Amino acid sequence: MAGKVTLAHGAGGKETEEIVDRLIVRRVPEELKRAMNGVGLDLLDDGASLFIEGIHLVVSVDSYTVKPINFPGGNIGALAATGTINDVVMMGARPVAMLDSIVVEEGFDEKLLDDVIKSFMEVITKERVSLIGGDFKVMPRGSVDGIVISTTGIGIAKEDELITDRVREGDRIVVTGHLGDHGAVILALQQGISLESSSLRSDLRPLTGLLDVFRKFKGKIHAARDPTRGGLAMVLNDWAKQSGKIIVVDGSKIPLREQVASYAGMLGIDPLFLASEGQAVIAVDGSVCDELLDELRKSGFPDSSEIGEVRRAERFKGIVLYKSEVGGHRILEPPSGEIVPRIC
Repeated sequence: MAGKVTLAHGAGGKETEEIVDRLIVRRVPEELKRAMNGVGLDLLDDGASLFIEGIHLVVSVDSYTVKPINFPGGNIGALAATGTINDVVMMGARPVAMLDSIVVEEGFDEKLLDDVIKSFMEVITKERVSLIGGDFKVMPRGSVDGIVISTTGIGIAKEDELITDRVREGDRIVVTGHLGDHGAVILALQQGISLESSSLRSDLRPLTGLLDVFRKFKGKIHAARDPTRGGLAMVLNDWAKQSGKIIVVDGSKIPLREQVASYAGMLGIDPLFLASEGQAVIAVDGSVCDELLDELRKSGFPDSSEIGEVRRAERFKGIVLYKSEVGGHRILEPPSGEIVPRIC
């Protein structure tokens, strides 16, 4: 007998992967998991694509339920616009258009709604992304908690510019900066921890600045992902599982702020499970890793760091091995359970 859907099923970890696979992916015939020679459910990437006359039309869809609605560094409106743009960028595509659907609870403060929509518009205007359609609905009081924003992002990539998550043996794993800032902020606020005297803010920012870097290393970047729900741990486990390789990461090289590690430790959460909303994880051919790092640091990502590598798996395929700062090793499991509900 089927059980009940829990918050863990939407947390971006193992339970999310399991329920999506069981209820959706398995029911789609193999020949219908992609269309027009594009990318689809067969890869479960940040988005999908249709291949039209030598161009990939990249499409990404997401829903945003973050609580609290306002947080240091942004609000749900800025998050919805930025998160959708970043999902398109992670596939190597230039974002060109967006649609949104806003569902609001009866009695929601109109000034707050105005602020949320202004923030959304500021992001897409600055990034020159057109808003080409949408929907607006109001639900009776108590039937939705405040506001939910769903978005569809559309981008364009040439055939040789599309990035799909296909890591290879010898790839180096690079992160573009400090991880887990957004997750730590939301986690602290949800637990009633005041951040008034803290400098910690969400790392929320569009990653369109990476597109020029991706173009310069065309063909050498084999995977890219923004580590949102489930954090770095989920990204690396996805890549290891898909490739059948082992990914080894060095904990001493992973950029984490002391406050992020502190909040996570205080609440018993691995900081590598925490979401980032303005960073990328990149798998790049090892022969050009140093050049990529130099380019990233010159392109607005000064804290970029190489944190690990992809190795051939002799016995234990599809795992992530974490090397601690004192030299010990452990398997970095994918996140499980209610990590941080309503983080994005």
